[in-house]
Amino acid sequence: MLTFIYRCLLIWFFFTTYALAQTTPDDGDWKSNSATLKNTSEADVMIRIGDIDNLGFGFAQDFNPFTGKPTDIHPFPWLPQKGDYPGLDRILVGSKFRKKSQPCSNDGYSNSNPESPIPIDLPLESAKGVKITSAMLTMFVDDFQAPYLCAKYIAYINGKRFGNLENILNTLNQGGPIGKFISVRIPQEMIELLNSQKLSVMIDDTSGAADGFAIDFMKLLINPKPILYRNSITGYVQDKETNEKIINANVTVRGFGEATTDSDGKFTVNNLPIGLIVAEANSIGYQSGSEVFDVIQDEQSNEQTIYLTKAKDISFQNKKVEVGQAITLNNIQFKVSSAELNTDGKTELNKVVTLMTENPRIEIELSGHTSSEGTPEGNTQLSQARVQSCKNYLTSKGIDEGRISAVGYGPSKPIADNSSEEGRIKNRRVEMKIVKI
Repeated sequence: MLTFIYRCLLIWFFFTTYALAQTTPDDGDWKSNSATLKNTSEADVMIRIGDIDNLGFGFAQDFNPFTGKPTDIHPFPWLPQKGDYPGLDRILVGSKFRKKSQPCSNDGYSNSNPESPIPIDLPLESAKGVKITSAMLTMFVDDFQAPYLCAKYIAYINGKRFGNLENILNTLNQGGPIGKFISVRIPQEMIELLNSQKLSVMIDDTSGAADGFAIDFMKLLINPKPILYRNSITGYVQDKETNEKIINANVTVRGFGEATTDSDGKFTVNNLPIGLIVAEANSIGYQSGSEVFDVIQDEQSNEQTIYLTKAKDISFQNKKVEVGQAITLNNIQFKVSSAELNTDGKTELNKVVTLMTENPRIEIELSGHTSSEGTPEGNTQLSQARVQSCKNYLTSKGIDEGRISAVGYGPSKPIADNSSEEGRIKNRRVEMKIVKI
């Protein structure tokens, strides 16, 4: 036991002795527990909470957490230092830890006097008067091990489920422990939350898992600039049972980009931010699958294979539907320039409620599409508002919002010629795609 403590003290001394203590144009004074900067090279507004110090251990000499590289293994436990921001720089466990039966093994963090999660608040006063068109949340996270320890993380911003963040946290395996930078796009339907007094981020696990975790700092980037998108990923999509390549599979990094596999089952997604990202693959007839990619500045990411498993067919409106197949939901129409559902649209969505109630493991994507009149930006916003109305209706009927993603594509994916009224009517549609069963 004394040997272990001695080794931990040596590692602690190494980190703190060579910690980076600096001020940078995009992040401010790293020692400060909060910083707000405007018109940086990364964004119109940068709001940070938490000091940049690797949970108090510091970073090794010349280590820069914003390159995407992981830290070396560091010791534990530790206690929050005076002035540390609530919810940061401390060991946390889910709110049901020791209140529900533990589903898997445990990690060392969970035995180290952990605290329960609390909302982490980023003040938004400095964003007043800024026209917000897009936003990203970045953070330095430590020792999330959901796949290994059977945790199921849920995330909220201002009380709304934040699926993009959940998607990453539930794929991380940061045993060691080690720290890592992640970047998450705030989807368009949630941008309006940035008009509040604060952005409240809540991360929890309600499975009872003994998966201790920690967060060093968070940064909110309002209207992020192209400099953030500095690398790409390449990989393959294959059938898990046969190892056969899957052609024309869709690969998506939520909020950042997508690609289609070629004749070799290969894909490349460009212009991605630094940090851990999750690529999801979908193909008709298959369950969706995903892999975590390390996007590191000035380094080529390792090629990885996303394996997909065949899925059974589902019946919807007395027709067989394959997973990944887009279905136009008939009769969902809206008033001109409005996102208000009419009675026929609600009747159509009631059929989706029945489908999801009878198949409680199904997850779907709803996509909104418009014709080409007006501006692309305005049409995209309108399609997002309309498909969000559909999602809101489903959740009002008791469907868990975590089972539904909603994306507005505007006029970018027509199925008919926009030069005729008949074609424009076809292009104004809401589609449903089953992504998991």
